[in-house]
Amino acid sequence: RLLHNSMYFLTCFCCSHPTSCCSVAEIMSVLFFHTMKYRPDDPSNPSNDRFILSKGHAAPVLYAVWAETGYLKESELLNLRKVDSILEGHPVPKQQFVDVATGSLGQGLGAACGMAYTGKYFDKASYRVFCLLGDGEMSEGSVWEAMAFASYYQLDNLVAILDINRLGQSDPTPLQHHVEKYQRRCEAFGWHAVIVDGHSVEELCKVLNQPRHQPLAIIAKTIKGKGIPAAEDKMGWHGKPLPKDMAESVIKELQSRILSCNKRLYPSPPNEDASPVSLRNIRMPSAPSYKAGDKIATRKAYGIALAKLGRYNEHVVALDGDTKNSTFSELFKNEHPNRYVECYIAEQNMVSVAIGCAVRDRNVVFASTFATFFTRAYDQLRMAAISESNINLCGSHCGVSIGEDGPSQMGLEDLAMFRAIPTATVFYPSDGVSTEKAVELAANTKGLCFIRTSRPENSIIYNCNEDFHVGQAKVVYKTNDDHVTVVGAGVTLHEALAAAEQLKKDRINIRVIDPFTIKPLDSKTIIDNARATRGRIITVEDHYYEGGLGEAVCSAVVNETGFTVHRLAVSQVPRSGKPHELLRIFGIDRDAIAHAVRKVLSSSANAK
Repeated sequence: RLLHNSMYFLTCFCCSHPTSCCSVAEIMSVLFFHTMKYRPDDPSNPSNDRFILSKGHAAPVLYAVWAETGYLKESELLNLRKVDSILEGHPVPKQQFVDVATGSLGQGLGAACGMAYTGKYFDKASYRVFCLLGDGEMSEGSVWEAMAFASYYQLDNLVAILDINRLGQSDPTPLQHHVEKYQRRCEAFGWHAVIVDGHSVEELCKVLNQPRHQPLAIIAKTIKGKGIPAAEDKMGWHGKPLPKDMAESVIKELQSRILSCNKRLYPSPPNEDASPVSLRNIRMPSAPSYKAGDKIATRKAYGIALAKLGRYNEHVVALDGDTKNSTFSELFKNEHPNRYVECYIAEQNMVSVAIGCAVRDRNVVFASTFATFFTRAYDQLRMAAISESNINLCGSHCGVSIGEDGPSQMGLEDLAMFRAIPTATVFYPSDGVSTEKAVELAANTKGLCFIRTSRPENSIIYNCNEDFHVGQAKVVYKTNDDHVTVVGAGVTLHEALAAAEQLKKDRINIRVIDPFTIKPLDSKTIIDNARATRGRIITVEDHYYEGGLGEAVCSAVVNETGFTVHRLAVSQVPRSGKPHELLRIFGIDRDAIAHAVRKVLSSSANAK
């Protein structure tokens, strides 16, 4: 019992969630010093068993474990949550022994599914994945999405340990200590579920040694605050450090037991059967093969590009949420079925699985669905940023241009959503060539990458040898005497080009810019070209006004004197209709652009 006693000591002494840590001390002891196979001096070893602390507020017990292994100095534990320490209040990957950030509850099991799927089907290695969940987060639907995924794919290398300590933060949990109900629920989702006394080292060792034929759920009945008499199984202690006198009393009692035994346990080494992986230089084998005048929807160009990338790069994998015949990720599935993961209509879990598949740089991951459905997974996306995850998301069916399906299917908030994520790169390609280039660039760009694709077919506008870079815009139409700079993307770029032809008949010339990436935005190209049009800029986007292309351009030119930005965007919740009707109704088609140009020029003339 030395190890769990020492963890009591460490967590009681220095943490703000001592009761949550104490309920899992025996579980952590058994996992890390009996069951898991790993090299404590090399936490990132690809053959190590994996561990995710989904109940991330219990981070101090995780840090105590790694101090027991010798990887952390015990003195470092006393710096917990200090600004100059790596030991933050919740686990983050700046700690080498942490694969994904946790703390927003209900997400750890989904990431564990991605890691287990990678281990079983991609790496074909023997490492196992262990995820420790709190009973409070079992109310999150994302947990049950992950449960269904693991059962469907028979992830027998995955173990979920449920810490059923009865008490949440402000109330008892809904099922409290009715562990049989948890068992029946897990079994209903296709897991082998076993109830144990979570404070019995013997029971934990026995169940973790059982043969595996399906995902295993260990339902551990525990006491919150175990080992702290005044706090055991009592409300009001969640997230609170012990008062000094109480902590000293508990520590004194535990020290008497710790010092009476100097035996030390060491984890078993892993089977070194996870092959090294290199994700450098994931490139297309050739330039795009489109011809001038061809028409293709960027959503289809995405599928073609992804299949092509996968053809020459064996570590590219694709996920989708039952929209593969709309996002065209089915082209990847048809060509590379062993590297395609169907996540069905569970977008939260799909993003978590993507995060799990990408950890330790095992795969280049692309996940796709309608752009609007990523809103459902926004918490998972922001946690992906905190996890320093490298994942690529493709959102199709953006804007009113999808037509008859109506507003529930129209991605009109997605640019704002992804622009707000600090690690995100936002691609908005406008033809087949730029879409293929976006896919290749995303595969080699750190952080989250979002590729926004459209439903309508549009003409190829770029030469197949055109060079593209993140943060580099393209001037796609210009003369020596342009009056207004128009910035459009996707379908609105083509509308802007059509407006340019209309206006030319009246001897009004406009300069048309394709930003290619909305984040980072090529401010220099926009500013330099807008100067040539006396600071007159019009932005046009198939997106709501808030947070999209127009606001990005406004931010880029805010410090420029003499610049004006006139914005065209979708101003209200749209409706069903034909694409061209909706572009006209919401004032983002060629006629609206031409009218806006004339209005801007008229205002400039009147100002003089």
